[in-house]
Amino acid sequence: MSLSASDTEPAASAPAAFSATHRRPITADRLRRHASMALYYLVLVLAAAAFMIPIVWLVLGSFKLNAEFRAYPIVILPRTPIWDNYYDALTLVPFFVYAGRSLGLASMYTLLVVISSAFAGFGFARHRAPGRNVLFILVVAMVMVPQIVTIIPQFMLYSRLSLIGTYWPWVLWGVAGSPFHIFLFRQFFAGFPKELEDAAELDGCSRLRVFSQIFLPNAGPVLAASAIFAFQWVWGDFFLQSIFLNESHATLAMKLASSYVDPHGNPLYTQTLAAVVIYVLPLIVVFFLAQKQIMRGVVTTGLK
Repeated sequence: MSLSASDTEPAASAPAAFSATHRRPITADRLRRHASMALYYLVLVLAAAAFMIPIVWLVLGSFKLNAEFRAYPIVILPRTPIWDNYYDALTLVPFFVYAGRSLGLASMYTLLVVISSAFAGFGFARHRAPGRNVLFILVVAMVMVPQIVTIIPQFMLYSRLSLIGTYWPWVLWGVAGSPFHIFLFRQFFAGFPKELEDAAELDGCSRLRVFSQIFLPNAGPVLAASAIFAFQWVWGDFFLQSIFLNESHATLAMKLASSYVDPHGNPLYTQTLAAVVIYVLPLIVVFFLAQKQIMRGVVTTGLK
């Protein structure tokens, strides 16, 4: 028994007919939704490109000759990449000596401020005491106080205590905690279930043990976010370090501003740019490696 061509045509065209009948119609609402999404991504791409321009200019400038960097009209791409700029950046000044000071100062402050802010945040989140909410409002209000307002009083205080030219201001700032970091920890710890804390206390755990063995081990995201923010604040700071430190305690941020000069005292721009690239590279690497933890730490602070 054989089938004619007319018998096979309906079966062959059935999938096409099915897809045609079940294809979603293009409506004005869908068009508006797609257009808004396209506009949204276009704005994001343009914003990302705008933020990337200084970084791209920094990297390109680090491969130029000083004459190319100062040339007018502006030379965007180097004719020949000058890799020696990076060698000069590491050898013209004791780069690793100053980098070690910056690393030590930033690590010390980070450790102290994370620990002290975690304790304070735990207290605000889990302890009930008269005036707790008022005190927390005052702490949060300190976030809105510009840093420049407190520089002169702090300088006068540390000067009378003979702490200018030492790393003690960063030690005291770390021990005192940071309002921003206290806020992060308080919001994160406030989201823990009360039953977990009550069960630990029924088992005989002290408040310190509850904090160190229950809350702190589960605070990985906010710990990572707080540590990154604290480290980059000190690592990338020039203003405070130039005020409170002297030459014998100078950090890398201070030396990048004025150390790269030729024998006649003229600034070596491209060597300075190469040093800046090396200077910011660790923070970029750390951020990309820990960005998931950072985002989780920041987002979860607003859940309660």
